[in-house]
Amino acid sequence: MGTTTKAAAAARCLLAIWALVAADLWGAAFARAHGVAVGREQREFDYFALSLQWPGTICPSTRHCCAVNGCCRSEPLQTFTIHGLWPDYDDGTWPSCCRHTNFEMDKILPLKPTLDKYWPSLYCSSSSTCFSGKGPFWAHEWEKHGTCSSPVAKDELEYFSTALDLYFKYNVMEMLANGGIHISNGKKYALTDVIDAVKCAFGALPQIVCKKGSVQELRLCFNKDLKPRDCLTTTDSNENVSKKNSCPRYITLPTYDPLVLANSTREIITQVESEVYGYLYTA
Repeated sequence: MGTTTKAAAAARCLLAIWALVAADLWGAAFARAHGVAVGREQREFDYFALSLQWPGTICPSTRHCCAVNGCCRSEPLQTFTIHGLWPDYDDGTWPSCCRHTNFEMDKILPLKPTLDKYWPSLYCSSSSTCFSGKGPFWAHEWEKHGTCSSPVAKDELEYFSTALDLYFKYNVMEMLANGGIHISNGKKYALTDVIDAVKCAFGALPQIVCKKGSVQELRLCFNKDLKPRDCLTTTDSNENVSKKNSCPRYITLPTYDPLVLANSTREIITQVESEVYGYLYTA
């Protein structure tokens, strides 16, 4: 073999090695960004957390409006809305992006009116997904969490249906009202009273996340048979709920005055439908 041929072969070998290294580095970076385990299959989850958002804490930070933002509706959201149904582990960690299954809007079209009302995005920015780049809020929840929810929810429709069923069956607003927690702007409630009201009705401990003393999220937890169970406390979950998200002894459930687009709520929903379908057919 001539000197030139040997040099060319060595160069090709070197390029192949660099390609493998680059691919490995990219895979590791992707995994870190999306919480994916590198080099091993993620085990089946231990329980579900149904995470609910309180719009009164989130929506006041809205600085401009867009059609997809539930905070921009002409009537303020006055109930907990769904953030997601999250498969979790008992050690405080969680699986994510488990199956390479892209979000497909047409698979959940029968649920869309209900999702628009009770599972809206509370932000204008597009959400990152595991497999589809940027997309709707529901795409993020399905690809990151829904793909890890098997064998309980084996497909997209079953995942969203399960979350909605739990949301309606265990109505947090009713739990609070029956426990004497009647929401009023500016009023403070003892954290223990809120927890007790939910525990009494639900039969298990919730997890509450706060932002500057106001409830940002309330989570209900379920075994894989969808029966209530205690959520992990901050200590149990290795402080995955950080100190800045912990709640003081007295908390608020604030209301807000929405910024609105020039059009009505019905027109906003129509525009959302147009944008979603536009995304589907142009992506």
